[in-house]
Parts: sequence; structure tokens; C-alpha cells
Amino acid sequence: MIVGDTKFFAIESSITRAFPNLSQRALGYFVIHIGGKLHGVRKPDASMLGCSFDGVNDRLQQEGTHQIPLLSNIEAALIAEAYLEAVYTDTERTNYFGLSKAKFADLIHKSAVVWAPDGDEAFDDGSHILQFDVESKVRLIAFKNTGYLEGLVSTVAEEWLDAEVFYNVLSRWSDLFAAEWALKVQESGDALAKK
Repeated sequence: MIVGDTKFFAIESSITRAFPNLSQRALGYFVIHIGGKLHGVRKPDASMLGCSFDGVNDRLQQEGTHQIPLLSNIEAALIAEAYLEAVYTDTERTNYFGLSKAKFADLIHKSAVVWAPDGDEAFDDGSHILQFDVESKVRLIAFKNTGYLEGLVSTVAEEWLDAEVFYNVLSRWSDLFAAEWALKVQESGDALAKK
């Protein structure tokens, strides 16, 4: 199932096997398309989809709150580099757009701009997605952690979307996924009952 436009922004998922357990929900894949680039692992057994589903619903509930105004006009590649350095490396860098490393990392965490990785194996390809609510727009910055900053720039994708368009894609995907999951859980229960 794909919701959105893969050239700009879309969520794609597939349920291989559904489970009644809400924390797991299903085995399958959850990937995100940004700027024509695919982020996430697209394999039938890539991940349990509970975290991905819950993450989308959390974003819907927190609409408009993913804000770091000081980054609104900073180049996407510079934000990606600063994020990776502050969160994943032991660096000697001390200035993160006027903030210390600790304050920048804390701001990233408190604003909940990190959409992926989401806790499941869905993004074991090294993908990272940052979402910023900027007035009536949503800015998405996606990139891959290649293990070295020199290769980062070629992986960066950025899209600016109307907030209504972005949150509509999330809402439609959530509804469609929940319906597909419920149907597959019922089908698997019916199959077990017939045995």
C-alpha cells in the first residue's frame, strides 16, 4: 500500500503476517519516500510494524509541535551533519548553530523532530528522517548514516510540504493500515478456527 506521491512524500507499507498483539501488530515493511528517494528496508520480513504505526499516530497527535525555529533557514545537509555529530559521535565540535552539543541534542530530543529510526528494524538501512513543523509547512530532511560524514551530502533529500498535505498522508495511511491489519487478524483467526 502506498499513500502519497513517491516523487515528493509517501508512506509505503506491506503486511506479511498480522498479529493481534498491539505492540507488534504485524510483520512486514514500512518505508518512507522523500524527494524520490526510498528510506527504510523494503523486504517482507523487515520489521514488526507496531512502532511505525504508533509513530505515525504520535505525529498526528503532536501536529504542529515539531519545531526548532533556529534551523528553519539552515541548509538541510548542515542540519543532517550536525544531528549525526551531536547524537552519534564523540566530536570536538562545540558550536551547533549557536548552541552547545548538549543543548542541541536536547533540543532535537525535546522537539521530537526525529521520525526515523523509530525503534523497529524498519530503518536498519541507516536512514534518518527529521520532520520540522514550520508555520503552515512541514520540512522533511532525510539522509543515510553511511558511517562517515564525507558521503552524507549525496544521501540528503529534502521536501517542503503544506502541513495539511503532510498530515493528510499520515492520517490516510494510519486509517488504511489499521483496516488492513484488522482484516488480516480476523482472516488468520478464522483460518485457525477452521483447523
